[in-house]
Amino acid sequence: MADLLPPLMAAQVDAKTKVDEKVDYSNLPSPVPYEELHREAFMSLKADNFEGLRFDFTKALNQKFSLSHSVMMGPTEVPSQSAETIKIPTAHYEFGANYFEPKLMLIGRVMTDGRLNARLKADLTDKLIVKANAQITNEPHLSHAMFNFDYMGSDYRAQLQLGNSALIGATYIQSVTNRLSLGGEVFWAGVPRKSGIGYAARYESDKMVATAQVASTGAVVMNYVQKISEKVSLATDFMFNYFSRDVTASVGYDYILRQARVRGKIDSNGVASALLEERLSMGLNFLLSAELDHKKKDYKFGFGLTVG
Repeated sequence: MADLLPPLMAAQVDAKTKVDEKVDYSNLPSPVPYEELHREAFMSLKADNFEGLRFDFTKALNQKFSLSHSVMMGPTEVPSQSAETIKIPTAHYEFGANYFEPKLMLIGRVMTDGRLNARLKADLTDKLIVKANAQITNEPHLSHAMFNFDYMGSDYRAQLQLGNSALIGATYIQSVTNRLSLGGEVFWAGVPRKSGIGYAARYESDKMVATAQVASTGAVVMNYVQKISEKVSLATDFMFNYFSRDVTASVGYDYILRQARVRGKIDSNGVASALLEERLSMGLNFLLSAELDHKKKDYKFGFGLTVG
């Protein structure tokens, strides 16, 4: 009788696993938006590194409206025919206004160089969201505007994009199982008369996220994120362009401490970067950024404060 217990218990475990893995196709979860397929990898591999001094101050006037001030001082890279990077000292001031409601978000930014940025997000219904962003500059042909109409179904998401220069695009992503979602995109740019199509896949569980994306423009992007714990994640990505034959791979990490957050990466070109965000007190954060490119002899360091 004792010899029979282990097989019976194993059979019960296998049966329970099969029941748990059974997919209820009538009750699939809603997938992430198509443009956010790689969001977990971007948190580790696309940190907001900067060079020089940065100071951000945000003042809340009430529960919905706030003002922001940003000062940035540091070198700016200029185009050069030589291999050595040429930088010139620059300084910018940015004034911003923010308005937040549960179903409406308005953000505006104006800089001393004449650039004006505006963003809008409005929930028309529980399933339909309108997004808009625009940038106006003094430089010719650099001003642009984009409108997105997002529709969220029970197990799918669809988006229509309209922009200047006769840009039209559409994306669709569908949950195939509880963990796997597949999608695609098409776009048409009227002024340069270019069109393209792309496909994407995303697989996620409680401990990992894997995504792959390919487009007719020749771009191939794959990344993988492993969640070691609630506070530690490791990420890697691979980017390849079929036409130019450019290949880049990188590995990175995201470590959340009690009072700080550290993110960093190193890629196949030998560029290493890291960003430290430490909370000194309530509403006061210290930023420390570094990026080292030994091949080009380009070294970037920055520090900043965020208040509010």
